[in-house]
Amino acid sequence: MSRLKFASLLAALCCLSAAAIAQPAPAAAPAAAPTTPSAPAAPAADHLLEGKLAWYGSKFAGRKTASGQAFNPAALTMAHKTLPFGTRVKVTNPKNNKSVVVRVNDRGPTQPDRIGDLSRAAAARIGMLRSGVIDAKLEVVSAAPARTVKR
Repeated sequence: MSRLKFASLLAALCCLSAAAIAQPAPAAAPAAAPTTPSAPAAPAADHLLEGKLAWYGSKFAGRKTASGQAFNPAALTMAHKTLPFGTRVKVTNPKNNKSVVVRVNDRGPTQPDRIGDLSRAAAARIGMLRSGVIDAKLEVVSAAPARTVKR
């Protein structure tokens, strides 16, 4: 390539670059508010779930739950995959219409077809100890209390 052709090509590129720089950039969309990873959003008080529910008992007694509390089979608690710890849930056995209000303090169950695991005491209250797994209705009674951050 001759020097003249190279100089012409370079001049053309410079003109194109200058034209591109001189054009105003399209207006950018406003930046979204930054989000911080946190616990799942608190569900509405009328949040209702239906599905299979099991119970877990004495072999887990004293072990740490996902919330950091020791598991107590005599407490009215449950494990749920997404509800925030401290959420109160009314669990109803539709076969006998018995219900109990429990507090979410653990994560689980690990079985994909189940929506929760109850403590032994909660399972006894709704009459599911013999069956082990039942179809149940879960209704959020109250959202988890707000957590305070110590600084």
